[in-house]
Amino acid sequence: MVFSSLIFMYVFLPVVLAVYYIVPQRWKNPCLLLASLVFYGWGEPVYILLLLASIVANYFLGLAVWRSRENSPKRAKAWMVTGTLVNLLMLLLFKYYDLFAKTLELIPALSFIKPLELALPLGISFYTFRGISYQVDIYRGDCDAEKSLIGYGTYAALFPHLTAGPIVRYKDVASQIACRPNNTDQFASGVRRFTIGLAKKVLIANNLSKLWDTYSTMTASNLSTVGAWIGICAFSLEIYFDFSGYSDMAIGLAKMFGFEFRENFDYPYISKSVTEFWRRWHISLGTWFRDYVYIPLGGNRKGKYRQLLNIAIVWALTGFWHGASWNFMLWGLYYAVFLIIEKLWLLKALKKVPRFISHLYAVVVAFSGWVLFELSSLADCGRYYKTMLGLGSGGAYQPVDGFYLKTFAVVFLIAALACTPLFSNLFHKLPKKVQSVAAPVLIILTLILCTGYLVGSTYVSFIYFRQF
Repeated sequence: MVFSSLIFMYVFLPVVLAVYYIVPQRWKNPCLLLASLVFYGWGEPVYILLLLASIVANYFLGLAVWRSRENSPKRAKAWMVTGTLVNLLMLLLFKYYDLFAKTLELIPALSFIKPLELALPLGISFYTFRGISYQVDIYRGDCDAEKSLIGYGTYAALFPHLTAGPIVRYKDVASQIACRPNNTDQFASGVRRFTIGLAKKVLIANNLSKLWDTYSTMTASNLSTVGAWIGICAFSLEIYFDFSGYSDMAIGLAKMFGFEFRENFDYPYISKSVTEFWRRWHISLGTWFRDYVYIPLGGNRKGKYRQLLNIAIVWALTGFWHGASWNFMLWGLYYAVFLIIEKLWLLKALKKVPRFISHLYAVVVAFSGWVLFELSSLADCGRYYKTMLGLGSGGAYQPVDGFYLKTFAVVFLIAALACTPLFSNLFHKLPKKVQSVAAPVLIILTLILCTGYLVGSTYVSFIYFRQF
């Protein structure tokens, strides 16, 4: 089940909201936990036991870390390391074992190693990272362990962030697990945010996916240089509106149940450097790697060369986290190269050039990087990059490029403008009375339009569901 499905919007969510607001306060967490397990089991019935095992293991290991923290720091550290390893081993087994096995299988002496062909449990990258941060934060003293198994289960399995993030840390919502406000303003804000995310996904991302699907499957002789850039621009906008739309829906749903999640996107395509881009894109993941990998490795405290090595390690892992394929590691290292170059000298140079130049640089680097992200075959990546550089066999331009540009011109224009704060700024400049009338009208119209699209179109999954 996904947020942008009719059964979720018009059956699951209304029923869960109705029950949640009817039951007494002490039953709200059990209600949410049960609803979250139903939500997960709808798409992953086989692996619901794995999710439950993860919840139980992290709950008891967290208690062990907390109880040992004051009297026996060494024991607390041992429990924390155990908890971290349990989560990592689960992730390695289900997500990465087959990749390593298939790679090692190429070595004659190791040909006995065979892949297990296990299906990837939905959302495992997210809920294992939540489990790791939970263990580490308790050990560091940033939070206490959750005393209630139901309470921890509610945090770990909460359906708004269960399958595709954002990566919400327990310490940020600990007080909300115990008690959270439920008021009409927060609920209305949640509905607005959910609707914005739904529009991003259904009206923009899903339409752009059709264009990318067309260009990504073209033969080399039919793909022109202009067409290659049209295609990767379509995908770059698609993945932004797809994932930021999901995050908006998750944040909106959380608000409806009294939770406040931190922002996960901040208009990344207005950035003027790669460094700024990654401060604005998938913020919860970036801060996770900063706090639990980069800083423990030494960060920038052990000299320039060690800092650059730490950046390379973090970005290799960041890329690898995105998917069990070597192209993702290359994608991470691709960004490591630019971040290191910026750290050494380029950031200073970018501050001296016109904003348009620095912005164009950041956008070209980000858009070009998505080729490595989306095309798993390195041969396909090479052919696509070759065509983007004008060296392909399809020439500079094909008549079909003009057709697709005209067909998708409106979607491209809306997407380009919606990548900036323009629409938000214009709305907030309206008088308060106008906003109070316009907001519900726009919400209703958007829901009607999105529903119409969903009824008449084929299902398009969230991009981040493919790897996580």
